[in-house]
Amino acid sequence: MTNQNTLAQKADISGIGLHTGVTVNLSLLPAPANTGIVFRRTDLEGFRVEARARHVAHVSYATSLMKKGVLISTTEHLLSALAASGVDNVFIDLDNLEVPIVDGSALPFLRIIQAAGVRRLRAKRSFVKVLRPVKVIDVAKRIAVFPSETLSISYRIVFNHPAIGDRTLNFTPSADNYEKEIAPARTFGFLEEVEMLKKSGLIKGGSLQNAVVLSRDAVLNPEGLRFPDEFCRHKILDVIGDLALLGHPLIGHVEAERAGHAMHVALVERLLSEKDAWELVHSDGSDAPALARVAVEVGATPAA
Repeated sequence: MTNQNTLAQKADISGIGLHTGVTVNLSLLPAPANTGIVFRRTDLEGFRVEARARHVAHVSYATSLMKKGVLISTTEHLLSALAASGVDNVFIDLDNLEVPIVDGSALPFLRIIQAAGVRRLRAKRSFVKVLRPVKVIDVAKRIAVFPSETLSISYRIVFNHPAIGDRTLNFTPSADNYEKEIAPARTFGFLEEVEMLKKSGLIKGGSLQNAVVLSRDAVLNPEGLRFPDEFCRHKILDVIGDLALLGHPLIGHVEAERAGHAMHVALVERLLSEKDAWELVHSDGSDAPALARVAVEVGATPAA
């Protein structure tokens, strides 16, 4: 059977929030089995906000959580790295309301998780296994999940921009391809939207150091893109993070077209509400979703 995991030791990272522009210090700490992913606001006496769909608050330009008025903003990149590392249980301590954006990708979070190591626990991992298709459609936007024996994602984006265009990427996670192919992909935005977003109180911390910014016909970042299809890869990074709000790894094939955080979360909520569309199962290592097998187990003795 595939066991639950936590971190082997504490991991720290600091930076500014993309939307708040405020400095935040964040620590990942080991947690017992069946804890799940739990944010703790150390500036608010350790108030806990579980990373579950029921706590989703805002999903316009980021996935944010709220519980009893306490906000945790821009969670998706960190959640993506944790899912890719097979971390089921972790306390995330932060001293402000927004997870740091770092370089706009999941790679800095993946690196600190790798440095801390992942420790296997005695408790068995459960998976959400899709039994029938579940779809969310909004005119030209759509996202769906279909039965499969593993996790796979197909994502199509369409932007009227020469650097983006119409692209589709199919991704089936393996032991190392998330780190190489998905984690480095950065968030992106358009220069013509900057003033509007700032007037809305967003992207106060945004810069060319933590996002890909596009003019009407070019990429403004002097270093260029990390991948020709970096934009599509980042969408896959985001959906992996948003799917973590299920509370268990997913066994299913996800297809998305022109979607985004709001539709990712809508799919999670729809799937959870349609209880005949899935079952909670245990799996051995041979047929577990690949994202759940990325973790490198540290230490010879399992912990409770």
